[in-house]
Amino acid sequence: MEDILRPIYQERASLKSTLGILLIEKRKNTSSNTDTFDYILFVIVDEAEEPVFLKHYTYKDQKAALHIVQEKQLKEWLLLGTNRKVVDWLQNGKVLYDRNEYLYNLKTELREFPFYGRKIKIGIEFAKLIRRYIDGKAFFEDGHYLDAYNHVVHSLHHLARLEVIEQGFYPEVTVWNQVKYMEPEIFKLYEELVNSEETIEKRLELLFLASEFLIYSRTNTGSQHLVEIMKERQGYWSISELMEHPELAHYAVDLSVLLEYLIDKAIVEVVEIETKGHEVYHRNYQAR
Repeated sequence: MEDILRPIYQERASLKSTLGILLIEKRKNTSSNTDTFDYILFVIVDEAEEPVFLKHYTYKDQKAALHIVQEKQLKEWLLLGTNRKVVDWLQNGKVLYDRNEYLYNLKTELREFPFYGRKIKIGIEFAKLIRRYIDGKAFFEDGHYLDAYNHVVHSLHHLARLEVIEQGFYPEVTVWNQVKYMEPEIFKLYEELVNSEETIEKRLELLFLASEFLIYSRTNTGSQHLVEIMKERQGYWSISELMEHPELAHYAVDLSVLLEYLIDKAIVEVVEIETKGHEVYHRNYQAR
């Protein structure tokens, strides 16, 4: 099949915008890494009319997919963790074309995972964790146990990903396989939630008690990125100023929930500024 695809990737390699091309082959006994396709041609470009372009091909009983991805989109996926298969493709794909060692340097960056990149990812992951945990607890207290269960599973997943990032690795699709050896306590919580014979109410009750400490113990690390940005200038920030910051914009809707959590933990404080309205104040924030 690689020979059949050669004219396609050679054409892409001849374009000035192409930075690198990888070939990913479906692994035996699993098709999830390639979305059921036998082969993936992954092309990274510095300029394109659209962030992602796809084409599908068939040859006899095999099928292949061409993914052309703008570098900016790729960087966003790696930062936000919204396309985890891409990490697998970059780490395990066969290099077919590499302009000026672009792919070599990118693979090195993935392997070494610079601390600056880790801080941002830790902050984003921690914000998602807090959002899921708080929403799950609210559903639990209202007696909506299945909705609470769904949020708790996601919160544990974010906790697992947070642990992997703290250890200096990119979270993979099989994150539980990674965390099983890095932090058995988190893995055990997940197993107990999923496999316990207790009622769903009892399972959730026990898990909220156990996970609260695990989350709290990671608060300083999880909030470091946000706090450092808030301390870059004297005084307070409005919520709109925080949301407009180029790095904090990645926190999206989770930023407000994270701020409230950090206020509760005395890491951030509220600064009230008078408005023209009687006893109505602007609510601003600063790191302690």
